[in-house]
This record gives sequence, structure tokens and C-alpha cells, in this order.
Amino acid sequence: IDANHFNHVMKYIEVGVKEGAHLLAGGKRSRTKGFYIEPTVFADVSDTMTIAKDEIYGPVMVIMKFRTLDEVIHRCNDTHYGLASGIFTHDINKAMHFSHRMRKGNVWVNTYTAITPQTPYGGWKHSGVGCEGGQDGLYEYLEVKTIAIRNEHKMS
Repeated sequence: IDANHFNHVMKYIEVGVKEGAHLLAGGKRSRTKGFYIEPTVFADVSDTMTIAKDEIYGPVMVIMKFRTLDEVIHRCNDTHYGLASGIFTHDINKAMHFSHRMRKGNVWVNTYTAITPQTPYGGWKHSGVGCEGGQDGLYEYLEVKTIAIRNEHKMS
């Protein structure tokens, strides 16, 4: 976007290397003009590393190993953020188990960023501000009022 954001993303890449993640690809400026960064991939990333915990907002991917689906669910929920999550699987039971346990505003199965005007889109925790799209998105523009009257006299 600009020099500040470029430096922000590059700092995360440096921190990833310093904290012991294995840089598989990218990690450098990709053009001499502008603020482009090569698509960057890290492996051997642990839960405690900064690049695993923070939202980088740049072309940086981390690869983390796991043994069980429950481990992945715990890892996904053990964050301050909750915008979206996704799972790719042929097993509908695993997909539903994952989906129901995610503390995220959006859960996608065998797809990602499946957003339409009819579906609500919003994050939980520190992700997003309110909800947009769908019927739930309309509530952001409404002021709800309840008027309760108790009338003990007969009305004529």
C-alpha cells in the first residue's frame, strides 16, 4: 500500500526468521518500484512465534503441523482474532465438528471467502466491526425500541 505498510510486513518476515521459522520462499522486495513483496512461505512455525499469532496483512503464509483436529481447533481459537476460518475435507463429520467449535464469525468448508450480499459477514473478538450483509447486516442501521403499556382500565 505504502512505505509504512511495506516496512511493517518486512519487519514480520525478519521476526519470523529471528524466531526460528524456516523461510521456504519469498521474503524480499519483488520490484524496484513500488511496495511489492514476494509471496512468502514459512515452515516449522510454532504457536508462540509472532508470525503465527499476529495478523500480518501481507503476502505471508505460515505452515504449521498438527496431529489431531482438536489440536487445530484449539490453535485456531487460541487467538485474539475471530474473523474467519476454513477447512478442506471430504469428511462431512469433521467439517461439522470443526465448524461448530470455531469461535469465528465465518466458517468456510471446501472454499474460502465465500461472501455474498445475502450472507452475514463479520468477525468475533478483535476482528471486524459489526456485521455487514444479509438480514443481520441491516441491524447495524436500525434503532430498536420496545414500548410496553399496561392498561388496567377497559378501553372504550
